[in-house]
Amino acid sequence: MKLSLLKQFLCTALPCLALSLPVNAQTVFLDQGADWTPESREKFYTQDQGSRLIPLAWIDALTIPSGEPFLHDGLARYGYLTNPNGIDPRIPVGFTVAGSPDHLGMTCSACHTRQIEVNGTPYRVDGGPGIVDFQSFLADLNAAMAAAVANDSSFTAFADAVLGAGATDTAKAELRVAAELWHLRFDTIISRSLPDPAWGPSRLDAVSMIFNRVAGLDMGEPPDYIIADNIAVADAPTRYPFLWNAARQDRTQWPGFAENGTDLLGLARNLGEVYGVFGIFHPEVQSGAFRLNRNYVKVNSANFDGLRRLEDLIWKIGPPKWPWELNRGLAEQGKEVFDRDPENGGCKECHGIKRGDRLWTWATPVQDVGTDTAECRILARTVDTGVMNGARIPVLGVDLGARASAFDLLSASVIGAIIQDILSVGDQSTVALTAEPELPSGVVDELKGAFRLDNPNALTAGGCAYEARVLEGIWAAAPYLHNGSVATLDDLLKPADQRRASFKIGPNYDIEAVGLSVEQDRFDYELQTTDCNDLGSGNSNCGHEYGTDLTDDDRRALLEYLKSL
Repeated sequence: MKLSLLKQFLCTALPCLALSLPVNAQTVFLDQGADWTPESREKFYTQDQGSRLIPLAWIDALTIPSGEPFLHDGLARYGYLTNPNGIDPRIPVGFTVAGSPDHLGMTCSACHTRQIEVNGTPYRVDGGPGIVDFQSFLADLNAAMAAAVANDSSFTAFADAVLGAGATDTAKAELRVAAELWHLRFDTIISRSLPDPAWGPSRLDAVSMIFNRVAGLDMGEPPDYIIADNIAVADAPTRYPFLWNAARQDRTQWPGFAENGTDLLGLARNLGEVYGVFGIFHPEVQSGAFRLNRNYVKVNSANFDGLRRLEDLIWKIGPPKWPWELNRGLAEQGKEVFDRDPENGGCKECHGIKRGDRLWTWATPVQDVGTDTAECRILARTVDTGVMNGARIPVLGVDLGARASAFDLLSASVIGAIIQDILSVGDQSTVALTAEPELPSGVVDELKGAFRLDNPNALTAGGCAYEARVLEGIWAAAPYLHNGSVATLDDLLKPADQRRASFKIGPNYDIEAVGLSVEQDRFDYELQTTDCNDLGSGNSNCGHEYGTDLTDDDRRALLEYLKSL
């Protein structure tokens, strides 16, 4: 269907907001390998993974303070990207419509697709760290629903939009109960989680939000399932990681606490993410056994088949190729610098491609290089286990008491759900997991590594160890360090006290310094970092002082080589 005909159709079927949405036919989709086809991209943008954020009819009925529909710009104001092949302009890349009734949800491409701009031309980087303001999106959605249920007048307008003006009083009363329950749960996590100062675009505290979501909104008693005191301020922000080569790493998550490299471990990695972006999950425990009744969709909305398809797509995403001119001679000189040992400014020892624990994986060193420590602080949190009190984490043999680490509670939730999926026969089955389910030895061995804090390199006394990624495509992943506290690769190759203490975040890219341009106009946000005297702030730009004493010529050569990877 041609664009003009599509707009004509949408203005018939929907409010005529489609015509006001940004359309940029000049977007350049970067070369990310022969396996990354337009068909793969479209599947990556739209594949449901089980997130059920809010009924679509509800968010369609919500408005923002200006009076415009909440979805009027396809969420572009938060940095989310228009899907070039999407037939619904309200739904940007990484947002899905699924479930019964239709729910708006999120998939991994919402946070792992980016668009950078150079001289006014946008370049799409699939699998790249999103330059999106997730905190503002969550806060505004909460405020919009609060306004809708605030009083009889506002709720009547909301109900008329959702149900139609002729709806019965009974239908309106049922909607009000459901909407107020949704808002109670959402407001509880949003009001307790979101930090001040805000994460800002390109960053979020994903681990804390997953802990808060599972421990705070899933472990209580119905009808609200809330344990509010399990929700803590999510004040250890990290930047979104890039996805290319992610499935090839030995370990994932910034502190390297998850083994990786197989389909089963990929499923464990991604299932926790689904629960963090508002998948519906309500476990039950009876006599020490973990049980999920899968024939009742409200219990576990995770789409296991969709998650497997997404993992297949992640294997296909290649690193983006530098689209501008390269000085090949200078890059060759930079390779010599890259290959040096770390004491002489080299990168290869930690960031080069080396065979990992499996034939097809790459070694992923996890070590403390003096960077911000906030991520390790949140991994030590303990919570009330609620309905999971007395449950055993399958295959690990760990019994949960009335209180446990949030990490162990998440492990029990994810591993238990995966084992039930393995043992289930058809979607309508109900499986009660005994304390020691019978599983093939290979499955048991793999799942034991899905969540591991006993890795001696992961947590260090007084510091925090993080994974070192292979640097293919690193040029497209600014800002840098795990917490996004360094604007460019050029800044990263300087001592911490010479790095910018504050910088604006947005899509404008500096291809000389390799990273964020000084001038940004997309968001009204400037990240204020802290120095080495406040290493646990979540915003410290300290550490990783490798290559910081290179000569100017060697630094320029190394930057040119990093562009070529």
